Amino acid sequence: MRSRNLCLSLTSLCLLASAERALAEDWQYSLKAGVGNAPRYSGSDERMTAPLLGGKIVSPWGIFLDSSKGLGWGYEGNALSFSTYVGVSGSRKDKNESMHAGSKRLKGMGEIKARGQVGVNASYNLGGVIVGATLEHALKDDDHKENGKAFTHVELSLGTNLYEGNYGSIDASLTSHFGDRNYLQTWYGVTTGQAAQSRFKEYKAGAGNISNGMNLVWSLPISEHTQFSTLLDVQYLADEAGKSPIVERRLQTSVMGMVEYTF
Repeated sequence: MRSRNLCLSLTSLCLLASAERALAEDWQYSLKAGVGNAPRYSGSDERMTAPLLGGKIVSPWGIFLDSSKGLGWGYEGNALSFSTYVGVSGSRKDKNESMHAGSKRLKGMGEIKARGQVGVNASYNLGGVIVGATLEHALKDDDHKENGKAFTHVELSLGTNLYEGNYGSIDASLTSHFGDRNYLQTWYGVTTGQAAQSRFKEYKAGAGNISNGMNLVWSLPISEHTQFSTLLDVQYLADEAGKSPIVERRLQTSVMGMVEYTF
């Protein structure tokens, strides 16, 4: 979930640079490779570094296959950008693994399995200020009663370009994340069964604001087809999430660097 969210943050901020482009007349391909450093899970004070790999294919009709979103369809007009997609949700383990979000400190909490999800993303350019919204709904996982409920997550963003010149461009975005009761309970709650098997006390999380924060992206063209980007994401966990017994630090920061090649 952690590295996926880093890629999603970078993807959403790239709308600042692409909101005024129409759909390409030809097929577009892109490959991404980089490294990210982030908390082991949302609320953790442990950190880990992991490689980030991804790619995207966009057809002339707007149909795309994106490693960070899934299979979908998108439209980009002069001011409005819109996409809908089917993909895979995030996951979390209750042990340390180099390529997965989670920590051995969560032992007894069980694994949050990835499952199918549907998403909708839209943004609108208000004269240089980009208003964006993303809604994702993960389907129910019948095999895992503790962490398998269907849940919904919403991200709202307000972004703009701070600089564009000889040293690339810098984009900034303010973000707020919201979730329904099942989302907060899945990622931050502790059920009676989990409390009996872990070191945490029982906690019932309600629906509402998950976190608020900001993103900064610096993009530097290297050549006609290659670009280097760095992302800084800072989030502060709100009350329902921040009061969870699994949360060790409410201020969460993530950084990444990535090279993207398009052709």
